[in-house]
Amino acid sequence: MAALYIDADACPVKAEAEQWIAERCGPGDVVVTGDIPLAAKCVETGARVLRHNGEAFTRANIGQQLAMRDLMADLRAANPLGAGGGGRGFTKADRSRFLDALERE
Repeated sequence: MAALYIDADACPVKAEAEQWIAERCGPGDVVVTGDIPLAAKCVETGARVLRHNGEAFTRANIGQQLAMRDLMADLRAANPLGAGGGGRGFTKADRSRFLDALERE
């Protein structure tokens, strides 16, 4: 039977919860996360992995996602003025895309 795992970053046992998901998910399961390293671990197990906005992490794109994450972290760390901010807000279109992707999975 397939399982649905949701990575809740606000969870007080975040590190343990993420490891727990990575150790248990596998083929046929669906994982919802925005955590790219966790997504990479889950993709490797054969699980289907979605972001909260419905975008899928796949074997074909996870390497690029990890590289972009690392590049952005380096750029933020090198910014001497500390300028920048969070990502864009969650929109109705994001919600709709996520619900559609989850339904398909």
